[in-house]
Amino acid sequence: MNTWPRGRWGWAAALGVAALLVLTVMDLGQHYEVQLGAVLALAMARALALGLAWLRPRVALLVSLITTAITAAVTTPVSSSEPWPWGTTAAFGHAFVIAIAGARGLGRREQLAWWVATQAVGVVAVELAPDRGSWRGLITMAILSAVAIVVGDLIHTRGQTSRRLAEQETITKAERAERERLQERARIARELHDVVAHHLSVVVVRADSAPHRLADVPEDVREEFTEIAKAARVSLTEMRRVLRLLREPVEQPPMGELGPQPGLADLADLVESTRRAGAEVRLTGEVATGFDQTVELTAYRVVQEALSNAVRHAPHAAVEVSVKRSGDELEVTVHNTKPPGSPTPVPGSGHGLTGMRERVALVEGTVSAAPTAEGGYLVQAIIPVGQEVASGDHGHGG
Repeated sequence: MNTWPRGRWGWAAALGVAALLVLTVMDLGQHYEVQLGAVLALAMARALALGLAWLRPRVALLVSLITTAITAAVTTPVSSSEPWPWGTTAAFGHAFVIAIAGARGLGRREQLAWWVATQAVGVVAVELAPDRGSWRGLITMAILSAVAIVVGDLIHTRGQTSRRLAEQETITKAERAERERLQERARIARELHDVVAHHLSVVVVRADSAPHRLADVPEDVREEFTEIAKAARVSLTEMRRVLRLLREPVEQPPMGELGPQPGLADLADLVESTRRAGAEVRLTGEVATGFDQTVELTAYRVVQEALSNAVRHAPHAAVEVSVKRSGDELEVTVHNTKPPGSPTPVPGSGHGLTGMRERVALVEGTVSAAPTAEGGYLVQAIIPVGQEVASGDHGHGG
């Protein structure tokens, strides 16, 4: 980035420009025959070239070369021992410009081109006025400018290496933070598994053994225990599936490893199992299938969570479930009436509703949940489906 150095380096650069201005005035005034006005003008041009080296490297090189050519044209050495066309301040000033330009990122090929141009200016000057200077001065400038190119390139390379190390350190910190986050997720998953899996396993064992432990259990009660055990096993399986994903979020498991995910075709079974638990649930209309698996799983989870909330917060209320397509959207609705004996609408807040909204948001859908005017509760999810519905959709009634 071509900007003026900051901090103490900025002060050092300004001091260098001022020093070159003063030294050029002294050098030209003492060792060359030239008018005072020209001395001041050439000194300011030389200092300007050095100042521009940090801001406009190419412009600085051009100004420096033009200044050298003009200096050679208007000056005559007071003796044959004075360097010409490259005076002492001109040679070192131009070399500093070359080095700074290289440090600022000037390409190596371009630096070589400027080196050739520098030597060409000296050669042309000696050819036009051989009585003022010699080839020895050109060799000195050739070596000095070559060293400047090497120094500038080394500074630029070192700067790039430092920046890459800083970037790598930033990436390493981010990776470390991500690893810590994943480790925390794995720890939470293990704790959830230890707590929830234990209690669900107890439910399964007790539900399976209850008909054998208790005397004279009616047949309908046996069936109820069987359904409880079945539901607990399904919940345990799904919990382990989710926790496995929490523990291993980076590796995507094969499609068949975790078993098939539920979809809209399974809604009838979900409604039936909820009905067997004692709830008055009805699946209305037709349920289209053939959507993308993620869409179907999302819709299924919305119905599952909404039914759980209705059974928990509105016992004995009538619940209607509807899943239908409207244009390029899938509309999922779960509505329960006012529960008997309840003076207020069913609350619609908590982690379940938050998780529902987050899940639907992943497929760019929306969820609304609010009490109805009649004292019931309505959950409605709108999920975009585009044109992904199969032509052979079929429905399930309830």
